[in-house]
Amino acid sequence: MSNTQEEEQKDTNKLKATLNRSIDGSKKAVTFSMRVVDFICAIPFIAHIIRTVQRFNDRMGNQFGAAITYFSFLSLIPVLMFSFAAAGFVLASNPELLEKLVRGISANITDPTLANTLERTIDTAIRQRTTVGLTGLALAVYSGVNWVNNLRLAILAQSRPVWERNEDEHENIIFRYIRDFFALIGLLIALIVTITLTSVAGSAQATIVSTLGLDGIEWLKPAWTLIGLTISITANFLLFLWIFWILPRMQHRRKSLFKGTLLAAIGFEIIKSIMTWILPNLASSPSGAAFGSVLGLMAFFYFFARLTLFCAAWIATDEPKGSLDNEMIK
Repeated sequence: MSNTQEEEQKDTNKLKATLNRSIDGSKKAVTFSMRVVDFICAIPFIAHIIRTVQRFNDRMGNQFGAAITYFSFLSLIPVLMFSFAAAGFVLASNPELLEKLVRGISANITDPTLANTLERTIDTAIRQRTTVGLTGLALAVYSGVNWVNNLRLAILAQSRPVWERNEDEHENIIFRYIRDFFALIGLLIALIVTITLTSVAGSAQATIVSTLGLDGIEWLKPAWTLIGLTISITANFLLFLWIFWILPRMQHRRKSLFKGTLLAAIGFEIIKSIMTWILPNLASSPSGAAFGSVLGLMAFFYFFARLTLFCAAWIATDEPKGSLDNEMIK
């Protein structure tokens, strides 16, 4: 073998040795990375998040969230009809308020055609207030009951040990509508309690601070804000406890139920804070003034639906040690 061939063989051997070292190093790096990933995924909280995301996606959480958003927005139409009729009753019994409203329209709207259209609309609302009110109330009850049923089925899809419905879950349609009607009443009561607690907490906070003359004490402001935030989250907790416990008519492990409900309450408070910040910014632009309220409302419904279903999956996948799935307790 010539010297040239020997040198080429040596270079080839060196290259192979370098490649082998690189491969070995890559294998070690991959093995180390896999161990790190396995270690992180073995952390109970991280493992729970992974199980929740898998169940949420496998059971079509995004699609159910979009459907709930659609039915939520659609249910607002009869509610607006009923509110429109209620305003008609108020204006019919208060001529001074009606005259003031008409004068305000004439003074603030320069387009005479638009002003006349609004005045005719108000006149129609007053004359047809009974018909519109009763129709809106009937449609609101019907759409509200169907909305409750859709929300319940979406939560059950995330909560059941098996996704498919059992024969035992099918019930008489009349009996189901009656139960969903009372569920709707319960949800409205829960909403009223939540809004009342949140509103009273905010107004009481300002009143107490002003009465005690503590306006100038800066360090008290974070404490009062924290107290108000705690009351608001507590009200949210009561609302979601009703949604996860009473509405789907399922029983979970109490610890799992409370943890998932607390997560939903905190998440809902974050959503409300974000929407409170975003909506005024949307309304400041010309396009936002026209469509901002509609888009903001749809976004609120969508995030509410996704949060609700995600936390339902969180409750269902909060497995005790030695259990493969979250079992219902009788």
